[in-house]
Amino acid sequence: MALDTTIKTQLQNYLQMLREPIALVASLDETAGSMEMKELLEEITSMSDKIRLDFDDNARKPSFAVKRAGQNKAEMGVRFAGIPMGHEFTSLVLALLHAGEHPMKLEAEKIGQIAAIEGTFNFETYISLTCHNCPEVVQSLNMMATINPNITHTMIEGGLYQDEVKARNIMSVPTIYLNGEEFGAGRMDIDQILPKIDIGAVAREAKKLDAKAPYDVLVIGGGPAGASAAIYSARKGIRTGIVAERFGGQVMDTLGIENFISVKETEGPKLVSALEEHVKMYDVEIMNLQRAESLSEPGKHGNTNDELIEIKLESGATLRSKSVILATGARWRELNVPGEKEYRGKGVAYCPHCDGPLFKGKPVAVVGGGNSGVEAAIDLANFVGHVTLLQFDTELKADAVLQKKLHSLSNVTVITSAQTTEVTGDGIKMNGLSYKDRITGELKQLVLDGVFVQIGLLPNTDWLKGTLNLSNFGEIEINHHNGTSLPGVFAAGDVTTTPYKQIIIAMGEGSKAALGAFDYLIRH
Repeated sequence: MALDTTIKTQLQNYLQMLREPIALVASLDETAGSMEMKELLEEITSMSDKIRLDFDDNARKPSFAVKRAGQNKAEMGVRFAGIPMGHEFTSLVLALLHAGEHPMKLEAEKIGQIAAIEGTFNFETYISLTCHNCPEVVQSLNMMATINPNITHTMIEGGLYQDEVKARNIMSVPTIYLNGEEFGAGRMDIDQILPKIDIGAVAREAKKLDAKAPYDVLVIGGGPAGASAAIYSARKGIRTGIVAERFGGQVMDTLGIENFISVKETEGPKLVSALEEHVKMYDVEIMNLQRAESLSEPGKHGNTNDELIEIKLESGATLRSKSVILATGARWRELNVPGEKEYRGKGVAYCPHCDGPLFKGKPVAVVGGGNSGVEAAIDLANFVGHVTLLQFDTELKADAVLQKKLHSLSNVTVITSAQTTEVTGDGIKMNGLSYKDRITGELKQLVLDGVFVQIGLLPNTDWLKGTLNLSNFGEIEINHHNGTSLPGVFAAGDVTTTPYKQIIIAMGEGSKAALGAFDYLIRH
């Protein structure tokens, strides 16, 4: 596989950063995939005198390992079973650089924690090259395997290893295995992986958080609204913190963004990375992978403090602040029908960009006739066998231009007035979907390999019920200054009653909430 000129130039520039020699160790056979991989590895090897190409007899062919080549160097267990291009090209570049002793962008404390882990951890991650969530998992586990010789990691490209995908009933990516058993699925980073294999990590982190001094503004949520609120607060020179279950929130699962004014086109993970960099320019404490459990106003609900609002976290820690901005966003709305939870990740999916390639040539359905549902159907039609789009209402709600494109596709069927009633399966994976014709009342069955649910979002306010005023839809009610029914508590973004759930609107609302909180502080 020959690299195009642009990628080759980029890679040559990166390889100049190698400090120590590395080896690419390939395991190949006579297949076309092996020949393609060999061509790629030979081209990479020719770009630097610090890289050599060796061969071994690994069970997975084609595959190649990235190893340190210097004498007396610790063993390094990073392997690519597949050609890491597309979204995984960065994973390849980082593996090469880290093997060549280029410093990782990882805190010394975290490196030390990984290095100290004892035991045997053989990770395998099944990915697709079009998945924008997969690289974070691959890169995180590759770094861990580079740091600690007790840890190995193999990236497996699902399209190339269809037999394994079928044998393990893998129907969503990324799917991670540890020592032969399923470990997790979906986007994960080092901070999420470590507590699952480092016993005591959660308790140690909770103890550190519990000891933190009170904040002036504590933002709950790390999406566009939360990031904007933190930046505006920190610019006022007041003590600011962010607690986020996942920094970036729902935007991390958004691929194409074309309506963010002044940016013609970007992707969710890229925007989140830029947001995080911007937040870190200021004196903001980011407490990632922490889920809020309850909020207590001063002197109430077990809060004995008469001045500070308390946020209790699921880890057991309690954070205190003079004011709070709630920006917990929203999550995918579920069908809430029998079989949905049972077959999640086994045919039921929510991200067509990530999981769509696993259904190549197969029949799938999309539930939802808004923009997201119609866009998903258009995207999936490029590689699946057939798409059936089910819309609850009597007509689609997507933009006219999207509907026109959808109806031009020969392998798409649109069914309106359809109420999904059940996801069916054989106990291992889904095999169909039942729906009711809302006009005739007739129950019908579709034979499918997958269904993509695209029916909107639900606000993340379950933990706030009974604490402050919520709308009938569970959204936080706010005033013109983004204040809630509780003094000192503000809210912004998709979690609120503000109409039109858009990234750019969430950012504006986040800044409004920060200004409202600052005004509250100076008046109290």
